[in-house]
Amino acid sequence: MKKDQLLEQAYKSFENIPRESLGFFPTPLHRLNNISARCKAEVWIKRDDLTGPSIFGGNKTRKLEYLLGRAKKEGHDHVITYGATQSNHAMQTAIACRKVGLKAILYLVAVVPPGEGRPLGNLLLDRIMDAEIHIEPCPSGDASEAMEKARSAAAARIKELEKEGSSCYEIPPGGANDTGSLGYVQALMELCEQIRQEPGLSGFDHVYQATGTGGTLAGLLAGKELLQEDFELVPVDVGLVKPGFKEQAAALAGAALSLLGRKSSLDAGSFTIEESFTGPGYEMPSVESSSALKELALEEGILVGPVYTAKAFAALLGHLQGGKIKENSRVLFWHTGGASELFAEAQITGDNIIR
Repeated sequence: MKKDQLLEQAYKSFENIPRESLGFFPTPLHRLNNISARCKAEVWIKRDDLTGPSIFGGNKTRKLEYLLGRAKKEGHDHVITYGATQSNHAMQTAIACRKVGLKAILYLVAVVPPGEGRPLGNLLLDRIMDAEIHIEPCPSGDASEAMEKARSAAAARIKELEKEGSSCYEIPPGGANDTGSLGYVQALMELCEQIRQEPGLSGFDHVYQATGTGGTLAGLLAGKELLQEDFELVPVDVGLVKPGFKEQAAALAGAALSLLGRKSSLDAGSFTIEESFTGPGYEMPSVESSSALKELALEEGILVGPVYTAKAFAALLGHLQGGKIKENSRVLFWHTGGASELFAEAQITGDNIIR
């Protein structure tokens, strides 16, 4: 089947899926001319840091269009979600809820404890949006234990609200469920449209993206299968990948396809996670990620975030420099946002970016 026909069928699959309009699409697709010349490859960028609706956009806006579409259809008036204190997902949820008239409740784990006094980064934006915020300490350093406590506290809060006559829609960390992943099935459809309209561009050999909770990855995997695209998808671990992650991502991609009335042949062997650029851990920069952040800023005037996107771009540059990507290849970096992290705690941003 021709690509145009596959794309047309994909659009039809979305016709009955509830969706709230939140972002500004399509997001820009353009060539990184300076880096391309230096690396002897065609390096492009998909600017999902510009999704909106505020100046601090990112990949979660696409997911929230479908998540909040479902929440509104089901008649909920509150949304509860989870993340770290500097969570891009939590921040974008707080903003999106304001736009559609829902009340956001955030349960945040202090992987990096917030400083005293005025909140920083995404936590400041959460407060500007007047979200209800609950912060769970993480003194042992075990984020999974703290998250379980946050979930327990959220369950109790949901019961309180239900007694008051309210109704809560619960969104997992990162918006990583089947409904949220539809946002990146649609995103890949958008990319295919842009490729068709770009003179001289027939497609990409490699697509790099940062992966944490796996919802964006699942959506791209599902979209890749739906549209029969043959590029190599390179998900780069930012410090959250654990045993069983690949199986969960494949299952999530299959569940997203099921919502569209399609079957999936994806399994954990369908893709590989790049885990060599994670650095010390989640919310902790590495020398490579700080260097990549600085290089993109100096060469192209574009900012990425230290938690997610800097690590993905570090992998792309590392593979170019190490010969893993052949000369003259066409490579896409999917910028999923996170520049607001640059205004967070020093432990998250690191010192190397200002030296």
